[in-house]
Amino acid sequence: MSTILVKNATMLVTMDEQRQEIPDGALFIRDNVIEQVGKTADLPTTADTILDMSGHIVLPGLINTHHHLYQTLTRVIAQEADLFTWLKTLYPIWARMTDEAVYISTLTGLAELALSGCTTSSDHLYIFPNDCTLDSQIRAAQEIGVRFHAARGSMSLGESQGGLPPDSVTENESFILQDSQRLIEEYHNPDPQAMIRIVLAPCSPFSVTPDLMRESANLARAYGVRLHTHLAETLEEETFCLETFGYRPVAYVESLGWTGDDVWHAHCIHMSDPEIDLFSRTGTGVAHCPGSNMRLASGIARLIDWRQNNVRVGLGVDGSASNDSSHLLSEARLAMLLQRVAPDRYLSEKPGGRHGFAGDAASMSARQALELATLGSASVLGRDDIGRLEPGKSADFIAYNLDQLAYTGALHDPVAALVFCKPQNVDWSIINGRIIVENGRLTTLDLEPHIQRHNQISRAMIQNETF
Repeated sequence: MSTILVKNATMLVTMDEQRQEIPDGALFIRDNVIEQVGKTADLPTTADTILDMSGHIVLPGLINTHHHLYQTLTRVIAQEADLFTWLKTLYPIWARMTDEAVYISTLTGLAELALSGCTTSSDHLYIFPNDCTLDSQIRAAQEIGVRFHAARGSMSLGESQGGLPPDSVTENESFILQDSQRLIEEYHNPDPQAMIRIVLAPCSPFSVTPDLMRESANLARAYGVRLHTHLAETLEEETFCLETFGYRPVAYVESLGWTGDDVWHAHCIHMSDPEIDLFSRTGTGVAHCPGSNMRLASGIARLIDWRQNNVRVGLGVDGSASNDSSHLLSEARLAMLLQRVAPDRYLSEKPGGRHGFAGDAASMSARQALELATLGSASVLGRDDIGRLEPGKSADFIAYNLDQLAYTGALHDPVAALVFCKPQNVDWSIINGRIIVENGRLTTLDLEPHIQRHNQISRAMIQNETF
């Protein structure tokens, strides 16, 4: 048995039911599970490992509900493209990816996420050219030490069948289902404190058939794993679904059994009031990805309406080529700021015509943004063992040093400072009781040679060279 004592935190943010924020806070951890939370003076004074967090703010690890880690290889491409144009530009480049590229890019993205404060991440890998496997992503996650929800994505509806992706990057549906079953049986762990879980995740309405959506749902429910896909991201997707299936995107997935508390969808920007009500009634979750939504000009999601209607919402950074970064604290800041100017809700009419948009500075607070990235994301992933610091929860927590330039003048409210001020990297990250970031340094990956190999592979893929 091993124990950890975290003491003297300037502020301990619990995210518990009472949303306690404890000055001079402390945690006592036994066997990777939190045993006690409170003031430093009220907790034990000895442990196998003691971490003095004087001058730091400690909070639950951030949780990422949507990502495409392989895209670290292809950042800042198609810089002025909408989603469909961006995808068509990148599909031929991604078709050159190898299994080594999957492994290296996963290490890169997870390292970036870990340094941003992320302790649990989902990832949606939906393209498997050449010898690529999901197994290499899982191996990379185990090496970095981040909790990982590996989503076995897929594309089966190629251009020749009316889909968006070229046929060369699609897979046979029988193989997709066979490999999905293999991955569940080999890797999925449903237990509390699990480090690896498997998700089934056909890519999108415009890249898979209705049959694959139905069969994936049947397989997932037979094994008790969750379902994930992209949905209602753009107006072009809405047009595609109406013309191809005769439904709007939300009605289409509902007809296939893709609503319920075991399902979450990414983006969901273009939703009507009845569709929001459907998600609320069925417990269907949403991964909100403001950075990507802005980069691709997809629109502004109705985050405030989701929250007011008790839709389960978490935060996602989305792909490293449609966000061009993997910083989850930055994403929380964008979520807060974007809702304050959301034009669909706060349109201002002035004499002589429309003169810009008026917003609402009270529409979302810094603490609500942090809730999205912790409690909200944990709920979306179907986990009640992470996202808060209280007895019985996993020992996943992060700490930021408050004695740095970005936080000067903001220490009267250090919790808000994390979101309002320039997003910083963590100084400490402990995942499942293991120190992953120590004094700002990643402990599980030698970054310098890794970055060099990553960039070699990236250049070769983009320039169509051998690597």
